[in-house]
Amino acid sequence: MPNRKIHDVAVIGLGAMGSATLYQLAKQNTNVIGIDQFTPPHTHGSTHGETRVTRCAIGEGIQYTPLALRSHEIWKELASETGEQLLFEVGGLMISTGNSHGSVHGSANFLDTTIAAAKKFNIEHELLTGQQIRTRFPGFDAGADDQAYFEPGAGYLKVEECVQAQLDRAIELGAKTVFDTKVLNINSDGDQFEIETDGETISAKKLVVSAGPWVNKLLGAPYSDILTPSRQVLHWYPIGNSAKEAWTDHPVFIWLHGEGDGYYGLPSLADPNLIKVAAASYGDAADPDAIDRNVTREEQDEMFETHVKGRLAGIEAKAEKSVTCIYTVTPDSVFVIDTHPDHDNMMIISACSGHGFKHSAAIGEAVAQQMLNNHSDLDLSAFKLSRFTAR
Repeated sequence: MPNRKIHDVAVIGLGAMGSATLYQLAKQNTNVIGIDQFTPPHTHGSTHGETRVTRCAIGEGIQYTPLALRSHEIWKELASETGEQLLFEVGGLMISTGNSHGSVHGSANFLDTTIAAAKKFNIEHELLTGQQIRTRFPGFDAGADDQAYFEPGAGYLKVEECVQAQLDRAIELGAKTVFDTKVLNINSDGDQFEIETDGETISAKKLVVSAGPWVNKLLGAPYSDILTPSRQVLHWYPIGNSAKEAWTDHPVFIWLHGEGDGYYGLPSLADPNLIKVAAASYGDAADPDAIDRNVTREEQDEMFETHVKGRLAGIEAKAEKSVTCIYTVTPDSVFVIDTHPDHDNMMIISACSGHGFKHSAAIGEAVAQQMLNNHSDLDLSAFKLSRFTAR
């Protein structure tokens, strides 16, 4: 290989997972470089749209709860370092209608698993009846057969600001970044990688690939056999004048009802007279380089009629705006965080099936530890690639 500067670690893709990993590596005085085909934070992948729900008791699986708890600690540490609040613990309400058979991100027992996780990790919470939901949170038209889990420490993260804060701190700590640079090919002689881009060729002893929906194109099999990018839509609906008091300082929420996968909602940051909602189900498979960014009125109307109508008091039917983002989904909706089957010095972080952002700070720390020490404080064994490739 040509004689050029060799970085200890390179990180490809600087969204939620990549920015967190870059920051944590830089904290350990690592000679690290981050590469992104755009200028993050950007609107092309999985990490945009103002906010993401965060909670500590995780209904998708108890194994995620340590990641969420540690991530909350890191978001607060980052706020102390930067002077910018990133985590807003406004409370989180997880509602399930009595006859619901829906799921959230592959978890068919979402509410029960959430409660079990809260009990196991001593997370403060309350269980509410439908009447108690309506009394405490009058914006929610809960029925007599509805039940809810309320976690006061849940809330939302400012998504673009989280990425920017970690990138800024990484650079301050000595990391190098290369933006608007597309990776074309990755070559390895076993000891180091040559990363060919549309600009320069970058050398690194170790490599983290956190390229979200572009992992398939970059690495091919087995990832292209496992990961499916999907088109997702986020909607903002107006709050009617008569309901604005009911929606003042409202919690984030997830609501399971009927046979579908339910939906979730958060406060709107740009305009407090709006509420942000999205379906918890996975959208159609999509090529990340050719995704349809146009959201039709039919899609907006379907979201309102299926999920919002009759459940959120005073929300008007015509969406103010809608945007798309991309999930990257595994067959079991569980993350893939593991070394490449052919390269022990390469780790891949999947874009985490639509429920990864809340965990990203801790995942970045754990992956950095794996890169530097071959082990991490948090257990990542549930996210091994071999659960697919061994079949």
